[in-house]
Amino acid sequence: MLKTPYSRFKWVAFFEGASFLALIFIAMPLKYIAEIPLPNKVIGILHGILTVLYLFALIEFKLNYKVSWKEFFIFLAASLLPFGTFYAEKRWLRPIGAAHDEA
Repeated sequence: MLKTPYSRFKWVAFFEGASFLALIFIAMPLKYIAEIPLPNKVIGILHGILTVLYLFALIEFKLNYKVSWKEFFIFLAASLLPFGTFYAEKRWLRPIGAAHDEA
């Protein structure tokens, strides 16, 4: 499952995107509306770790799959937007993986 740079990047991107959504839609409302700060701290730390892992996985993916700088920055920008990693996976990552599997 995590044997290739493609699969590692795909899974890290999924969990990074999920942690971002959990932070925005669950942890932050709990902190600011319900005044429960602990989930924000825990999910915030987890999201930070996953963001760093995302960057490392993206660099490994770029080096192994000859991804252009334009695509690299698209994937990087996708990590900054809610739902961005999910959209980028469907729109750009799947075609790269499919093209590499055919080669």
